[in-house]
Amino acid sequence: MPNLAAVMPELGYIEVRDVGEPELSPRGAIVQIEAVGVCGSDASYFTVGYVGDWIVDGPIILGHECAGTVVRIGGDVTSVAIGDRVAIEPGRPCRDCEECAVGRYHLCPGLVFFATPPHDGSLVQRMAIDERQLFALPDDMSYEEGALCEPLSVGIWACRRAQLEPGDRVLITGAGPVGLLAAQVARAFGARTVTVADVSMFRLDVARKLGFGTERVGDNDNGDFDVLLECSGAPTALADGLRRLRGNGRAAMVGMPKQEVGLALSRLNANELTISLVNRYAHTWPTAVDLVASGRVDVASLVTHRFPLDRTADAIMLPKHVPDSVKAVITPQELSA
Repeated sequence: MPNLAAVMPELGYIEVRDVGEPELSPRGAIVQIEAVGVCGSDASYFTVGYVGDWIVDGPIILGHECAGTVVRIGGDVTSVAIGDRVAIEPGRPCRDCEECAVGRYHLCPGLVFFATPPHDGSLVQRMAIDERQLFALPDDMSYEEGALCEPLSVGIWACRRAQLEPGDRVLITGAGPVGLLAAQVARAFGARTVTVADVSMFRLDVARKLGFGTERVGDNDNGDFDVLLECSGAPTALADGLRRLRGNGRAAMVGMPKQEVGLALSRLNANELTISLVNRYAHTWPTAVDLVASGRVDVASLVTHRFPLDRTADAIMLPKHVPDSVKAVITPQELSA
């Protein structure tokens, strides 16, 4: 039986190929991938060939937001069984370095992360994955919801990095998938108010339907927030948002602008603000699964488009061609009729 993958052999082109059966390790499992969410990083690799310092230098399989079913297990596997439906954490740390030893495995210098060059991602029908990256899904959680535990984890980590506390007033800049998920996490973690800002009226409408206050970027400059979660990556968003924080305000920077960011520190110093950067996440998957399973976070409504494996290029380019979209999901087990 072939094992088909959406391979990017060159920029802007996807080819469905049989990549052969994955090799099973003693602590590994073979997972049949059922759903893969499309991320902005996939689009960057597809169109320009790099994200930050990571540069595509050969054929690569994209995709890192994923869930599936365990179909084989290695001899030393104890935490999952054949038939388990699982959400998949896409990073595999070395587990031996200093960062791993103190629990900061997401900062492991040897971290192998799906679809980060030179490592392949999850747009494949079956792949081998360490059992410690697999988290069982409740029966009433879909594969799509399991796949979106990855961007949800970014929102969870952003709230933790900002030391969000119950009663905080929270400003989210950027109403893309991560911003909308971070807003829901903030509410689930006890925020008193959550306001979402963006330039897109469509995405602000999505935020309103999820129950959040909204504002169009530039229409308001009141300074009454305790926490800023900057999820847009717009060049001035961090500086503008910091000016709106109260004393002892905390900010987490999720969106990474391509340009250098200037901050008027002499003006911001008076409020003794704290700025944290967000590099992926750690220890978030159990919380993510629980938030979705309990209904406190709605990830399913963010999925606006679905594609089979051989339409991966269309899925990746969806935001360019359909601005009124939020999240695309690819189903690797399906091909166009």
